Amino acid sequence: MAADLYRKITVDGLWKNNPALVQVLGLCPLLAVSGSVVNALALGMATIGVLMCSNIAVSLIRNATTDAIRLPSFVMIIAAFTTCVEFLMNAFTYELYLILGIFIPLITTNCTVLGRAEAFASKHGVFASALDGFMMGTGFTAVLVLLGAIRELLGTGGLFANMHLLFGDIALNWHLQLITDYKGFLVAILPPGAFLVLGLLIAGKNIIDANMAARAAAQKAKAEPVASRRVRTTGAIS
Repeated sequence: MAADLYRKITVDGLWKNNPALVQVLGLCPLLAVSGSVVNALALGMATIGVLMCSNIAVSLIRNATTDAIRLPSFVMIIAAFTTCVEFLMNAFTYELYLILGIFIPLITTNCTVLGRAEAFASKHGVFASALDGFMMGTGFTAVLVLLGAIRELLGTGGLFANMHLLFGDIALNWHLQLITDYKGFLVAILPPGAFLVLGLLIAGKNIIDANMAARAAAQKAKAEPVASRRVRTTGAIS
């Protein structure tokens, strides 16, 4: 029973109920900071941390809060962990902290975080809530990084620029210039480009889901035995 729940949590977070592609939540940071892989990955990691920690905390107090204070207490928990993440980024990745700016504290208002606290963590145990936060955050981060990679590639012709801002000096040589003498595609790194690429990703997911459903229906039809029918004839035989 527990294994089925954990499997469902994983599949929902990464695919079936992905916060970015299905629920379409958290679009403000998703579209604003996804101009490069490093920005997208940094904000995604911060979101995963807040999601996991807030889900764990909400699960621990789920039986001690009344309906009157439930939502305010959830918001306070999320705001506290967001502040912790903001302080950590300020201390260890200061330049990246300045680049992301207001979008780090805006994690507090991300509907995905509050939604998982209310819909899942307040009703389940600690481990399941932590797993839900991790998987939902990972699904959100995967879309964020993919969006950043596509926009960075289209906009600059390269990938993984400025990764040292997140990983330190070890990442100084991670930048890959895949298209030489590339003049750039400005729309890709502007907000309209983010909308266009996200729309294509959502459309791609819908096409994959439709194909999977059609394939599953075809396999089910083949597996079902054909019921035999008795034919009754009436009338006189001369």
